[in-house]
Amino acid sequence: MISNKSVVAVIPVRAGSRRLPNKNILPFGDSNLLIHKIRQLKQVPTIDSIVVSSDSDIMLQMARDEGVGTHKRAPEYCDEKTKTFNEVVQNVAQNVQGDILMWAPCVCPLTTPENYIAALNIFDEKCLKSREYDSVISGKMFKEYLWDDAKPLNYNPVKHVPSQQLPNWKIIVNGFYIAERQNMVDWRYFYGKKPFISILSKREAVDIDDAEDFAIAKALLGIEKTR
Repeated sequence: MISNKSVVAVIPVRAGSRRLPNKNILPFGDSNLLIHKIRQLKQVPTIDSIVVSSDSDIMLQMARDEGVGTHKRAPEYCDEKTKTFNEVVQNVAQNVQGDILMWAPCVCPLTTPENYIAALNIFDEKCLKSREYDSVISGKMFKEYLWDDAKPLNYNPVKHVPSQQLPNWKIIVNGFYIAERQNMVDWRYFYGKKPFISILSKREAVDIDDAEDFAIAKALLGIEKTR
């Protein structure tokens, strides 16, 4: 338990996926992306409960078969048209029980139990005890030469520097978002104005949005299994 508060991990999934059909239950490892994520989260001792939030009866049954909780979302909270994303987050946060909510999408399947443990410990120290931050979110370092339509944004071509010396810009990825549950309800979002960005490795930060991302994640998992 984190500072005498209960922690619930929520896996948000839905039936529809435009870029990659049935994305959340595509085969991965020994099961599929959803079940893989459930089993990862079960390895985190500071998580008190796991809830799968979905409009899909098939996915909710998978969750029940794995022995975790479910939240049946109304279709309007899953169609990406009727409700805003802020309303979706608020609805999910209102319908689970727990003090701390960790939003843990299954589209980052290589984010590890160790990453979750570390992030929850950071949340305990920096958000609950010291109150330096209001949430903990996952990200990866961005060290590439970035342009808009007309000019470079993070470097000067006249004074070239190696990529390692570029500014420490960060990209937010869907590994995890951690905050007090009531704050998520009030913010209508899964992090606040002062998030601590927990940096994942390039591998851990793979975030599946399309078929190419999925192929990369499967390839990296395959490499790990052959070691």
